[in-house]
Amino acid sequence: MIQERYASARKLYQQAGVDTDRALETLKNIRISMHCWQGDDVRGFDQDGPLSGGIQATGNYPGRARTPRELMADMDMAMRLIPGSHKINLHASYAVFEKGEFADRDALKPKHFQKWVEFAKERGLGIDFNPTFFSHPKAEPFTLSSPDEEIRQFWIRHGQACIRISQYFAEQLGQPCVMNIWIPDGLKDVPADRLGPRARFKDSLDKILGQPYDKTKVYVCLESKVFGIGMESYTVGSSEFCVNYAAQKGILSLMDNGHYHPTEVVSDKIPSMLLFSEKLALHVTRAVRWDSDHVVLLDDETKEIAKEIVRNGAVDRVFLALDYFDASINRISAWVVGMRNMQKALLFALLQPAGRMKQLQEEGNFTELMVLQEEMKLYPMGDVWNYFCEMCNVPVEGAWYAQVKDYEAQILADRK
Repeated sequence: MIQERYASARKLYQQAGVDTDRALETLKNIRISMHCWQGDDVRGFDQDGPLSGGIQATGNYPGRARTPRELMADMDMAMRLIPGSHKINLHASYAVFEKGEFADRDALKPKHFQKWVEFAKERGLGIDFNPTFFSHPKAEPFTLSSPDEEIRQFWIRHGQACIRISQYFAEQLGQPCVMNIWIPDGLKDVPADRLGPRARFKDSLDKILGQPYDKTKVYVCLESKVFGIGMESYTVGSSEFCVNYAAQKGILSLMDNGHYHPTEVVSDKIPSMLLFSEKLALHVTRAVRWDSDHVVLLDDETKEIAKEIVRNGAVDRVFLALDYFDASINRISAWVVGMRNMQKALLFALLQPAGRMKQLQEEGNFTELMVLQEEMKLYPMGDVWNYFCEMCNVPVEGAWYAQVKDYEAQILADRK
């Protein structure tokens, strides 16, 4: 039945000038980086303190991963339900220490992530990485912009260590590692000095990038943010700072679509960034009123982000990762829903007659363009998606959820 429906859909899309086989082959090769921190509510394994840095994971749904083994098992379960081959995204706070061993963040070494490399290598996954500049005694209220030189140097060493670890990932797995720098530094109320902290941040980044690394293996990114809890009035790493610094230093800008003012959309920024940058990195999330990191849905902005990547020929130029954490629902379901929705958005974009649409715009034929755009919304993408899932040996439609419920009953229910 699935193959028959795909054959019918294929013919319909052919009439619109779209090759569904080619679209599926492209989709199959797009690697999305699945974030580990959805599985344990961003707690990590190197400290027992509360979340900090303006981050909150709300909810108390049972079954949170408490150990590296549990987190890896949960990620394994999610990956079995997601078509294609992907990457995993780690924070430095997810280092795995042997019994009795501990290294503070400025002393982390590749060996502390060996278990993750083994996990990824066995499954053909890549690894992306993030220094963790939050949830640490030395992370309040400033890190790389701290006026306390001892604290600032601690975090510089952390960033340098993370570059070395990122190159270890790339060399071990044969895939580039995207290493993203984001700091939560800022102030709750109106600052007296906006320049000074940013000057210190710039100097800190310069020193981190002074750590030698292979730029063909490690792509260092810089991520901006508009505000956070406890830093409502001033964020050191603003968009203007991060975009300008990345351009000057030849590193990548990373745009998180929850890190801008509510009237800004990342989809509109992507084409401009692609004109001036060879590559770009994205954290796809869903902001509800603010940067609240909700599970990615197949909503308008997710589809628009995918369309801008696809129709600008940037599938090989944009690094895609997800970033959200919802502790109010089954965490594995959150991963699967978000990852599959990002893939559905990409498929929707790949199934658009982009060349014809661009031609209509160039000709000024906006009536026909609007008609075509609206008609394509009701084309049978679902039949193509189900065929893709079957082709990748994962459950079609909502059949995957039964496996998650069984996993919850058999595994998650025992976690207290």
